[in-house]
Formats: sequence, C-alpha cells, structure tokens
Amino acid sequence: MAVMGIQMVVTLLVASLMQRVSPHYSFGRWLLCNGSLFRYKHPTEEELRTLAGKQKPKAKKERRTNGVAEEKPLTVPKDIDLRLDTQPINTMDALVLRYFLEYQWFIDFALYSTIIYLFTEAYYCVVDAQNEINIGVLWCLMSIIFSIKVLFTVMKHYFRSEEGGERSVCMTFAFFFLLIAMIVTIVRDEYLEFGLEPGLASVCHNLENFLAQQGWQWSMPFVKLAFKIALVALCAFLGGCLTFPGLRLAQTHLDALKMAADRPMLQLLLHMSFLPPVIVVVLWIRPITRDFLLNAPMGKESVELMSNSAYNTFRLWIIVLLCLLRFCLTRFHLQAYLCLADRWVEQMKREAGRISMLEIQRKISRIFCYLTVVALQYLAPVILTFHCVFMLKSLGDYSWGLYPEPPGFSPVVDSSPVQSHSPTSEEEEDTEDVQAAVEQIMGVLTSLRGLFTPLFFRGIFSFLTWWVSVCQIITSLFGLYFHQYLGAS
Repeated sequence: MAVMGIQMVVTLLVASLMQRVSPHYSFGRWLLCNGSLFRYKHPTEEELRTLAGKQKPKAKKERRTNGVAEEKPLTVPKDIDLRLDTQPINTMDALVLRYFLEYQWFIDFALYSTIIYLFTEAYYCVVDAQNEINIGVLWCLMSIIFSIKVLFTVMKHYFRSEEGGERSVCMTFAFFFLLIAMIVTIVRDEYLEFGLEPGLASVCHNLENFLAQQGWQWSMPFVKLAFKIALVALCAFLGGCLTFPGLRLAQTHLDALKMAADRPMLQLLLHMSFLPPVIVVVLWIRPITRDFLLNAPMGKESVELMSNSAYNTFRLWIIVLLCLLRFCLTRFHLQAYLCLADRWVEQMKREAGRISMLEIQRKISRIFCYLTVVALQYLAPVILTFHCVFMLKSLGDYSWGLYPEPPGFSPVVDSSPVQSHSPTSEEEEDTEDVQAAVEQIMGVLTSLRGLFTPLFFRGIFSFLTWWVSVCQIITSLFGLYFHQYLGAS
C-alpha cells in the first residue's frame, strides 16, 4: 500500500531546496529588498546644526541634587527646513530590522507550502491516488499554525511595551471578540451556514461508537460543550492577535490612498483590496448569498442561477482571488508606512518650540526598524485566510470545478498469503503475529480517521475563514475612525 508515494519525494525535495536555497534566494527578502521600496534616512547632527543656524552649539548643563552635572541633549527649532533623503532598501539595511529573520522564514515557508499544495492538487488531477494521504494538507496546516504563532509573537511585542496602552487595547478587543463569538456560535445555520452543529454531531456520533468499541463511556453533551468553549476561546485569542494588524491596515490604507491621489486606477485597486473581509463575511450569510443565487426572484418566479456545488466552488475562487489581490498590493502599503517619517517631519514643522536632535533621529529610524513587523501584520492574515481555504477545499471534499474530487483515503490491509516460499512453523507464527498487529493498528487508525468527517472539516474551516475576516473588519473599521476623526498618526 502506498502511504505517501511521490508526494513524500516531492516534499523532501522541496524541504531540502528550502533549506539550501533560502539563504541565497529568498522570496521574503526579495519582497523588501528588490529596490522598489525606499526608506527615509535620519539627518545627522551636523545637518541639523546647519539647518538650525548653529555651527558648534554648546550643550547646556544642569546640576542635580547629588552634585553630578548632566548635559542636556542638543535641541533645534521644530520649524527648521528639514528635507529627508531617501535610499532604496537593500539586504544590508534589512538585516538590522526587528524580526527580519522570522519574517523571511515565514514568507518562504508559506510560499513553499503553497507550491506543494498546488503540486498535490495537480497530482490528484492526473493520478487516481485513492490510497494516498494528501501531504499538501499537512503543509497548509503548518502554515496556519505558523501564521497564528507569528501574530502571537507580534502581539507579545506590544504586551512588553512600557506604556501599557497597547496591552489594554489587545485585551479589550479580545474580550469584545469573546462576546461576539459566543453570540455567533448560537446562530442557526439558516443564517450563518458554517455547518458547525451537523459537523459536531457527526463527530460525537462517531466518537460514541468508537468509545463503545473500546469499552469506554463518555458524555457526549460534555464533549459538545467543551468543543464550543474551546472554539470561543480560540476566537478570542485570534481576535486579540488580529487587533493591531487591523488597526495598522487602516492606517496604511489611508496613507496609500494619499500617495495614489493622482492615480485613480490604483486607488480603485486599493479600495478593492480593503473590501475582501467584507465580501468573505457576506459569502457565508445564507439569506444574502446562497438563497439569493439558488432562488433568485424574477418577477413572480424564482430562477436558480447556480447549484449548491457551483456556489461552493465560486466561494473558494472568490476568496483565493481576493487574497491574491491584497498580496499584490503589499508594497504600496509598506511604502505608505515608510512615508510616515516624511509625514511626521512635515507635522513637526507646523509646531512651535524646540525638539532634541536625538528624538528626531530616533523617531525616523524607528519607523524603518519596524518595517518587518508591519509586513508581518499585513501578510500573516492573508496567508492564514489563504491556507484555511485550501484546508476547507481538501478536507471538506469541495471542488475547484476543474476535476472531480477523489474519494477519501481508506487504508486497506492486504491479508492475502505471500507466495514466495513455504515458511516454517516459527515463521508462520511470526507472520501471523505481525499481520495481526498490522491489522489492529490499521483498524485503530481507520477508526480515528473516521471520527472527523468532511462535514466537520467544512464547519470548522468555514468558521475560521469567516472569523478571521470578521476580526479584520471590526479592527480596521475602528482604525479608520481612529485615524480619521481622532487625529492619530
């Protein structure tokens, strides 16, 4: 029996390629360092002194109570005519960025996992691989786990902030999303068509039969309650992790629109890239989408525009295309973030008073140092949604509409006798023992795999895809209101 076959060979080849090629040719590094992004360089002290009309100013001193003299930092007027120089970002510049290595590895891994998944889909299209495990699903699952881990790492960075305001924002949104998740889980499938209840019922039924075969007794209502509690806790955790990515997306979206003020087509694409979460949320609201398309009112009659299977395929393709659109506009959003340095300088010029040279240099340098953090906040939700859709398609037995789906994996144990030679009595006993052990192991594996049906996977990954979009909508809309009406920069 083929367990993985050619898929395992391709997986090992890609893993070796990723290990050896990534240090030299990295897609994540190319995304930042191909010369299309430019950063603003902070001015030197000599440049600031010249602009302030000072050649060699002396630092003022103050005397502390303990008698130790301390020099005050050199200051310049805020309204100086400061113009920042620009420089394309290269690899040497990127090496000093915070979380750059984590960013590079994560983007490269997501790319390779997507390549393996596309290969497995093409493989199933050509070969009738009924008894092979879809190893592309395992790579997509790891991409989902790493996406959540990256978002959690960035959130921990905000929790370590000295001010503590970011920590309060994350916790507030997490509790808010907890309440929303509790409400969503009790909405009936007639309105939100995740299929969580039928999927959970099928798992509980299979689990009850499996435990009965093993001689165990378990309360199925307790299993359902524990599953829903765990799902709500996961939703609150994801909501907290996606808080600042949503707020950052709103800020970069507004800044990118200002950069593209004289390019109406680019502005249209930017607006379209901001709408995918809204479209994804609407796609699972049954009265608005599925019921309307399956029974579209045409006068006194209703016309079926597409079938159920066609709508499922249409929904998968729409989400994939929207994720690709947002990914294609990554550089515009990152450049909009880098332009915050120039915007801050222009805002500083309109203020009165003096400011230290060190603060000017630190503010401009800090914007560039957090570039990879912003890139992770922008790309991690896209990658998370992208691979959730892949898992939904493969484990939920959906179709891309290009070829019929293969039947599920069902391991079969071949118990036919070996026709090689006449075994001795000891060999017969050993063979029977091994064969019995193999049959028992495969029977247990088959039973365990039978617990989680495609109906369950459809419910859980539909809900996760939908929930990530809900978190992005709420946080990004709050970010738009905050940056536009509360005057935050």
